Amino acid sequence: MRILNRTYRGIDRTTDVLSFPQTESRSQKSEVGSRNTEPGTQNVVLGDVVVNLHKAKIQAEEYGHSFYEELDRLLIHGLLHLIGYDHEKGGSAEGRMKRKERELLRSSNPL
Repeated sequence: MRILNRTYRGIDRTTDVLSFPQTESRSQKSEVGSRNTEPGTQNVVLGDVVVNLHKAKIQAEEYGHSFYEELDRLLIHGLLHLIGYDHEKGGSAEGRMKRKERELLRSSNPL
């Protein structure tokens, strides 16, 4: 994961999740959100999400939840990056992404 992070982002340290968009543009949020089709009628390839399973296990223990809950969190985080959310911009962009993560986590784990 460290090699991927260094190669594709220029950051020489490991990370928990990386997203690789299928297209050059990272502004897919508006494109995906504006489709006027019924759910399940169109395939959309967003890209790839790579999760560091070792780091996920450590973080699950640190945060006091299960490994699978941490995988859910990381997958949601990576998918949000693929559709254009970016917490690294800081400010309101970071807040929007965190709110959407919480919303999606609640809907994926209703109990």
